Amino acid sequence: MALLYGEVILQRFRHPLRHGELPSPDAAFEDVNPLCGDRIRLELRLADGEVEAARFRGDACAIATASADLLAEMIEGRPLREVLAIGRETLLEALRAEIRPSRLGCVTLPLDVLRKAVQGVRGAA
Repeated sequence: MALLYGEVILQRFRHPLRHGELPSPDAAFEDVNPLCGDRIRLELRLADGEVEAARFRGDACAIATASADLLAEMIEGRPLREVLAIGRETLLEALRAEIRPSRLGCVTLPLDVLRKAVQGVRGAA
């Protein structure tokens, strides 16, 4: 039987590495995909213009959860300028699965949440 999702998506959905809550985050944002109801919250701890720690929470499909988990891992230890340069293609490559056009919003929801979380944070622009 063929898998509906790739191995990376299933692993990150079942056993996310960055799922949880950060006490007193420096930046946080939560948003919902109005098409499917996926909800993702991203919390960041910042230091010297870098993401020191990132965690996510939410009620979302496997693709959105895996994307949020991968994104949170990717951004830790990176300057905000680099973090904001991460795009959809980077996440799609990391997911290592073919994502249908109708599901691309599941991939990009965590990216949208990230950008809104760091909006207005000094040094992000």
